[in-house]
Amino acid sequence: MRTTGLVAAALAALAGCNGDIYLRDGVTDGDTFYLAEWALHDDDPVVQSWVSYSLMRSACQLMLGGDNPARATSFECELKAREHLLDTWKEIGAAADDRYLDTLAGVQAAGYLEEYVWHFLGRRSWEPPAGLALAPFDDWRRRHLRGHVPETRWIGSWGYARGL
Repeated sequence: MRTTGLVAAALAALAGCNGDIYLRDGVTDGDTFYLAEWALHDDDPVVQSWVSYSLMRSACQLMLGGDNPARATSFECELKAREHLLDTWKEIGAAADDRYLDTLAGVQAAGYLEEYVWHFLGRRSWEPPAGLALAPFDDWRRRHLRGHVPETRWIGSWGYARGL
């Protein structure tokens, strides 16, 4: 299996937040993130990019805490996870093809990743970040993202920790 430094860092961050990483599929709610077992053996750059996203977002959700970390969310968590998704994609996906990841890389190259996250993935509970260039992004988005549908491909799930 090809493992990038970014994925390894995300694994370390997740372990540091919760003490353990449980490597099996669980349910979609809870206090512990379970990385899908099959993802450990899949060298596909698209899969590994989304593993990086899933681990980083989960680590951030654990840091946010609350009664149910699976439901914790913030603009910063989503942005950081998308940045790690793209870092991994750029590192290992050069020869691969994925329409969504290539489009998202174009958004980042244009300097609009923060605006993209706010516009396409924003939640009412999020605090608006300072300095977003929403009007220029709107113009750019109309020209470059016609019919665009954002994607989130979780590789794993949340469940309740069981005694191991």
